[in-house]
Amino acid sequence: MTGSNSGARKIHEMQALGRILASEREAGRTIVLCHGVFDLLHIGHIRHLAEARTQGDVLVVSITEDAHVNKGPHRPAFTESLRAEAIAALATVDYVTVSKFPTALEAIRTLKPSVYVKGPDYRNAADDVTGGILREEEAVAAGGGRVYYSEAETFSSSHLLNQYLPTFSPDVEAYLADFRKRYDAAAIVAHLDRLQSLRVVIAGEAILDEYIYVDQMGKSSKDPVLAMRYDSRELFAGGSLAIANHLAAFCESVELVTYLGTDDPQESFVRAHLKPSIRPNFIYKAKSPTIVKRRYVEKTLLSKLFEVYVFNDDLLAPDEERQFCDLLEARTGAADCVISADFGHGLLSPKAIALLAGSGKFLAVNTQVNAANIRFHAISKYPRADFVCINESELRLDARSREEPLDALVGRLRARLGCEHVIVTRGSRGVVCFDGETQTSSPSLTTRVLDRVGSGDAVLAITSLCVAAGIPSDATAFLANVIGAQKVQIVGNRGAVDRTATLKFISALLK
Repeated sequence: MTGSNSGARKIHEMQALGRILASEREAGRTIVLCHGVFDLLHIGHIRHLAEARTQGDVLVVSITEDAHVNKGPHRPAFTESLRAEAIAALATVDYVTVSKFPTALEAIRTLKPSVYVKGPDYRNAADDVTGGILREEEAVAAGGGRVYYSEAETFSSSHLLNQYLPTFSPDVEAYLADFRKRYDAAAIVAHLDRLQSLRVVIAGEAILDEYIYVDQMGKSSKDPVLAMRYDSRELFAGGSLAIANHLAAFCESVELVTYLGTDDPQESFVRAHLKPSIRPNFIYKAKSPTIVKRRYVEKTLLSKLFEVYVFNDDLLAPDEERQFCDLLEARTGAADCVISADFGHGLLSPKAIALLAGSGKFLAVNTQVNAANIRFHAISKYPRADFVCINESELRLDARSREEPLDALVGRLRARLGCEHVIVTRGSRGVVCFDGETQTSSPSLTTRVLDRVGSGDAVLAITSLCVAAGIPSDATAFLANVIGAQKVQIVGNRGAVDRTATLKFISALLK
């Protein structure tokens, strides 16, 4: 049998392997398939594969490629080529392939196993946070196969990696060890489940983030100008659009109130890039484009070179302001949580702010300081908030204080706004959560940053829901960093934070 082949000869591209297996079936052999990450090969995997081998004549293992390993930004610990080599070294395994897809479905459809083997922890479909096992069962049945659940004792690669090959610094590992004493993954997932029923309204500027990717050529021959070669362009739904998309991953009712410009509104793009569950409400600002923030980006390192704002940041005209405020009143009436994502680009006028602050609804606020408003835009524009999510630099700018202790600055902010809950984001240093007399720090949970754009917006989305739902501050701070760690792996606002990916990351961290 092919089990005696050397490891390298066992590894094949998936389509080619599909043709090889067709020959195996013609020869009357039963094909058995196992699929997984296999990030750290351990005794649990070995027993699982040995049991799978008893179910047929040819054992095939498909391995998830690095790009689709969904266990957090620090995984996989080993590259796809190393993981494939390790599996191929086992005598029980006949063939190995690396799947270029996020789920096992393509491998099942291409390789057409007679038996698809899963571990005992998948026997109860209700315990599968992804819902993937039911889709896998359907795909196997469609190909004429059956699913077999092994009886091998379950071990966890994530637990072994956390215990013996820690990814984070000693301080972060100590934080996680302490957090695991209070919460397991099931407890955190239960908190996230509480968010689904919240009715959320978000008000804030719709922004289109445009990335112009370029290659560096060199200095112009006659002027002190750096010359670039155009490569490609991407357009993303940013600002309040991105925040709404993040919210829609965790709660079922999301209402968006914003404006588009009458000049180049790009409404079809905006609607197409909002998740289906989001209900958008637009007013139209005259003599204005829909806001575009155009960034020129060196394509290899994703370094931002230059930025151009295409917008009119004057306040709304009186009739437009009335339309906006009427929409706010109508849409916030039944809301459990209202989020003001104030980018300072002319939407949230003093009248609109007063309406939000006086509504009596749970109000979460973020006032983002950016190049267009750094001289005058600050959280002190708001007379009231129930929750503030703010970057430390924005807090210090509002207080005009560079060195004062953070707790003193937050204390004055809370007293001024009557605000019980404040989260201060600190970039690579994580977050600090202030809740009543309690102060909770949570460190950053990523060791790699691809793009920071929009990370604060993602944290605003999840923490607003958590505070509105009464989730404990230490769990909220943890979730803030879970979401932030995932968002900095996404280029721009190419995609929103995903619920399934979040659940898997939490599970990997807390094993």
